[in-house]
Amino acid sequence: MLCVGRLGGLGARAAALPPRRAGRGSLEAGIRARRVSTSWSPVGAAFNVKPQGSRLDLFGERRGLFGVPELSAPEGFHIAQEKALRKTELLVDRACSTPPGPQTVLIFDELSDSLCRVADLADFVKIAHPEPAFREAAEEACRSIGTMVEKLNTNVDLYQSLQKLLADKKLVDSLDPETRRVAELFMFDFEISGIHLDKEKRKRAVDLNVKILDLSSTFLMGTNFPNKIEKHLLPEHIRRNFTSAGDHIIIDGLHAESPDDLVREAAYKIFLYPNAGQLKCLEELLSSRDLLAKLVGYSTFSHRALQGTIAKNPETVMQFLEKLSDKLSERTLKDFEMIRGMKMKLNPQNSEVMPWDPPYYSGVIRAERYNIEPSLYCPFFSLGACMEGLNILLNRLLGISLYAEQPAKGEVWSEDVRKLAVVHESEGLLGYIYCDFFQRADKPHQDCHFTIRGGRLKEDGDYQLPVVVLMLNLPRSSRSSPTLLTPGMMENLFHEMGHAMHSMLGRTRYQHVTGTRCPTDFAEVPSILMEYFANDYRVVNQFARHYQTGQPLPKNMVSRLCESKKVCAAADMQLQVFYATLDQIYHGKHPLRNSTTDILKETQEKFYGLPYVPNTAWQLRFSHLVGYGAKYYSYLMSRAVASMVWKECFLQDPFNRAAGERYRREMLAHGGGREPMLMVEGMLQKCPSVDDFVSALVSDLDLDFETFLMDSE
Repeated sequence: MLCVGRLGGLGARAAALPPRRAGRGSLEAGIRARRVSTSWSPVGAAFNVKPQGSRLDLFGERRGLFGVPELSAPEGFHIAQEKALRKTELLVDRACSTPPGPQTVLIFDELSDSLCRVADLADFVKIAHPEPAFREAAEEACRSIGTMVEKLNTNVDLYQSLQKLLADKKLVDSLDPETRRVAELFMFDFEISGIHLDKEKRKRAVDLNVKILDLSSTFLMGTNFPNKIEKHLLPEHIRRNFTSAGDHIIIDGLHAESPDDLVREAAYKIFLYPNAGQLKCLEELLSSRDLLAKLVGYSTFSHRALQGTIAKNPETVMQFLEKLSDKLSERTLKDFEMIRGMKMKLNPQNSEVMPWDPPYYSGVIRAERYNIEPSLYCPFFSLGACMEGLNILLNRLLGISLYAEQPAKGEVWSEDVRKLAVVHESEGLLGYIYCDFFQRADKPHQDCHFTIRGGRLKEDGDYQLPVVVLMLNLPRSSRSSPTLLTPGMMENLFHEMGHAMHSMLGRTRYQHVTGTRCPTDFAEVPSILMEYFANDYRVVNQFARHYQTGQPLPKNMVSRLCESKKVCAAADMQLQVFYATLDQIYHGKHPLRNSTTDILKETQEKFYGLPYVPNTAWQLRFSHLVGYGAKYYSYLMSRAVASMVWKECFLQDPFNRAAGERYRREMLAHGGGREPMLMVEGMLQKCPSVDDFVSALVSDLDLDFETFLMDSE
C-alpha cells in the first residue's frame, strides 16, 4: 500500500501518485557515482540480530530525525516549516519574474520540493512517532504547509507564470517530454482549485475543496466507528465473542474469520446497520465532488480523477469491469457452489451462502484441500532470510545490493528501526530505506510505503537521493528464535519493497514525479509484480531455510501454498469488481438515480451475486471512497499489468538480467514523468487492450497442473 500526502497542487502529487524517466543516457550519465561506505554490513545478518540501540556515543552530535538537523527535538518542526515557508516566498517571486521557459518548471519543482520535504516527513511522523510531542509538532507542520499550499494554488500571478509557458506553442514544443508533462501536471493541480475561473467561481471552488477535505475526514472516522446493541437482543451463547459495555454489546468489525455462522451474521448485520449521520456525510461528499468537477470543466468527478491514468476515462474503466465480470461469472458461481457444499457439510440446517460466509468457508476449504498451516512455513521465513532473499533477487535482476547502515543518534524514532543503503554495482549509492518493521504500542496497523524525500536533479548537477520508510507490523524476535514471518507477511514484505525500488530507481529530473508519484492504476504495478517473484519456487529456494536446521523449504510446500491462493479466487476478484463498479457509479453522473443504498443493492446483485441484506449499508464502511475516489479499480488494473509483465518477461527466468534492466529502463526510471500506457507499451513491446488485461487476470486463476502431479506422487 502507498501512503500519499493530502496536499494538492504544489505540495506533491497527492491523491493520485505521479510518472517518466530521464533516460540513463541523459540524466544518469551526469550523476557522479556515489562513494561506497565501509560502515555497511550484510542485510540478512542485520535483521536476525537484536538491535543494539543507538550507538553509545556520549559526545556525538544528535543528528535529528532522518538526519535533518532541526528535528533533534519536536520544536524543530517549527524551525523547518518556517525555513520552508521563507524559501517558498523567494521562489514564488522568482517564478513570477522569470521569463516563461524550462526554468519556470524547475522553479515550480523546487517550490514543490521545499514544501514536500517538510510535509512528507511530517505526514509520516504524525502517525508513526512514539512520542506525542513529536506527533503533535508534525501535525501542526502539516497544517501550516497545507495552508501555504492552498494559498499558492489560488495565487493568480503564480498561475499566470505557468500559463504563459503552456500558452506559447513554440515554447511548449521546445520542452522535452518530461518537462512538458510536469508543467501540465502542475497546471492540472492549479485548475482543480478553480484558478482559471472568474473571482466568484474561484471562491466557490476553494470553498468546495475545503468542504470536501472536512467531509472526507469525517467520513473516514465514521467508517471505523463501532456500533452497539442492547445485550438482551443477542443470543446469550454468542455474546462472549464481542466486547461488553454495561447493558450493551459493542461490535467493532465483521468477525469474518469466526467459525460460528451466527457470530458472523450478527456482526455483519449490526456493524453494517446504517448510521444516518454517516449516510448524510457520504451523500454530501459525493455531491460536493461532483459540483467541484463540473465547476472546473468536467462532466463527472470520475472524468476528472481518471485524467492521466492507464484507463484515461470512466468509459474504459466500466468496459474493463464489465468484461472482467462476464469472464469471471461461471468461475464465481462454481466458487459459491463449493462454499455452499462446505457450509452444508458443517451446517446442514442453513446452507444458503450469505455475504458473511465466503471469507470463512474459503479458508476452511483451503485448509482441508492443502495443508498450509502457517506454523509449518514460518520457520523457513526468518526475517533475515527474507531480506537476504530480496537482496539476492535485486542483485541478480538489477545489480542492486542492500546494506545495513548504523543510524546516527536521534536519526530514527524507535531503536528497532533499521536503515538500509541501496547501492548499485556501478552507479553507487541510490538512496536510503528506513525499515520500521516491528509491532509497538500506538503504531498504525498497516503495511505501507512513505516517501520522505523525493529524488530530483539539483541545480549543481548532483542528484538529491530519495529517502523512504517501509512500515510493517511484524512480531519481534524471541529469546529462542528470530522474527519468523508467515507466508502472507513474506509476500507483504516483497510487495512493499516493490514500492521502495520504484522510489529508489526513479531517476526523474523533477521530484514532483519522483518514484511512486504516478497515476494510481500504475503505482501498484511494481509492488504487485514483486508478489509474483515471492510466489515462485526458483526465487523462494534462494533464501527459505529452516532457521534451526538450515533445511530448504520443500518445493511441494511452495506449490501447495501458491495453489491454495486460487481457492475461491474468482469470487474474491468478483467482490473487487463489485466494489470498483460501485465506486464508479457513485462518482459518475449526478444527481444519482437512486439512494446510495439502493445503488449498492442493485450493483451487488448484478456484479457479485450474493443477496443484499436488508437494513445494511456496507458503503458507509467503504473507507477507500476517500483516498481512492473513482479509482478503486486501480488495484485490479495494476494486477493485470503486473501479471502480463511477469508472464512475458520473467516467467521463463525470474533472474533474467536483461529483462530486469528493461524493466528499470521502461517502467521504474520514469516515476510519474511519462504517460503510464507508454511505459507499459515499452515494457511489453505492444499496446495491450482491455481484453488483454482481462485475460491476464482470469488466466491467473487457472490451477497449475504440475502441483497435482507432485501432490499425487
